[in-house]
Amino acid sequence: MRFEIPEEKTLVYEMVLPMRWGDMDAMGHINNVSYFRYLETCRIDWMIKQNMPANPHGDGMVIVNAFCNFYKELVYPGNILMKMYVSNIGEKTCDTWCTLEREDQLGTIYAAGGATLIWVDFLQKKAKPFPLEVVKLLKEN
Repeated sequence: MRFEIPEEKTLVYEMVLPMRWGDMDAMGHINNVSYFRYLETCRIDWMIKQNMPANPHGDGMVIVNAFCNFYKELVYPGNILMKMYVSNIGEKTCDTWCTLEREDQLGTIYAAGGATLIWVDFLQKKAKPFPLEVVKLLKEN
């Protein structure tokens, strides 16, 4: 099954992350699990920079699904340019998307992934509507 990144989306964040030698597997390319770590790193870094870190004693965003499409092998060494987008902003959820390119081969998408985020009250273990300031951040970017 392949999930396609929608045409209608808003670029909200970019970051560069170095591939690590330990991210490779026995086949000599970056292991599939590492892609999910890269996507997580980008998503969490974006949330922190937007002042939306998860608070285990309060509320915050968590993922309810995640996927990654692998188009071309990433091979160490190099840096990855990740571009993160949001779409489908609802009352309690939004979709995030991320593309991965080598910094030395811009324009070539090596992988693309995404996650649906939901706003949660961690103490009550329940979804709740996004705070107004979060909706504003999501829609203004």
